[in-house]
Amino acid sequence: MKKLLILGLSASLLLAGCTSIQRVLRGDEYVDSSLAASASSAEASKKEAETKEALTNKNANFPQLSTKVAKDEAKVKIVTTAGDITLKLFPKYAPLAVENFLTHAKEGYYDGVIFHRVIKGFMIQGGDPKGNGTGGESIWYGKNKQIDSGKGFKNETSAYLYNLRGALSMANAASDNTNGSQFFINQNQTDSSSKLSKSKYPEQIIKAYKKGGNPSLDGDYTVFGQVIDGMDIVDKIAESETDENNKPKSIKFRRNPECHPFIKVAGNRASYQCKNPLKKWHSAELTVELAIAKITR
Repeated sequence: MKKLLILGLSASLLLAGCTSIQRVLRGDEYVDSSLAASASSAEASKKEAETKEALTNKNANFPQLSTKVAKDEAKVKIVTTAGDITLKLFPKYAPLAVENFLTHAKEGYYDGVIFHRVIKGFMIQGGDPKGNGTGGESIWYGKNKQIDSGKGFKNETSAYLYNLRGALSMANAASDNTNGSQFFINQNQTDSSSKLSKSKYPEQIIKAYKKGGNPSLDGDYTVFGQVIDGMDIVDKIAESETDENNKPKSIKFRRNPECHPFIKVAGNRASYQCKNPLKKWHSAELTVELAIAKITR
């Protein structure tokens, strides 16, 4: 046993020594890129095996196809002024996206944020504190460069998760490592199953795409949840009239009927004043009609 331990330790020291020598000879950038390439290759092999398993195993479990919340899943509710949307999340397959979403929600990051991009027959998008699609950061931004180097964290795709109708996915900048805080819910109701190949899609998923979804997004956007109640609310939001930037036009502000009309509008929020019994004024905040008022778990 001691010989084995000594041998193993020697091998580790040898590898560490090789890496150090390479850094001296070729520089940190070369070594880091080589290590990254090696890790990427291992991840690609793992994904290939997962895909093969999903395609050939008739008993494969696709969590989006069930409304039940399993022990390894998380249940959340997005409370909006249009109604409530209940989802389940998949930390087993998208641990970073789920942790990011739940942490932001817990800390109130999404409170009062609107669905700033609404495209009927496609999806509804939110999660940007600026409300225009240019804002939002991950929970690791400025804290952990290994996960988020400054532009966002990596995509987490799985052969068991797809952009089906009702799927909750991360919005990104059309490239990997750009996931921040924005997300979208697939709303498309068109049957897309006939376009899918059985060599790339499991039969259960092809059947599920009959109800709608956006298969063109598969592989490029992280799916990390699924609506299990409230798709009627998603459809309601998708019906909103939008401008040329797909932003809802009729963003209305709710206010207490005992209050005066709002006196100030700033960005996606507004302030108004209310009279209390003592006839003193105090400020309050209005909620945007399409806003996410709260996310609870």
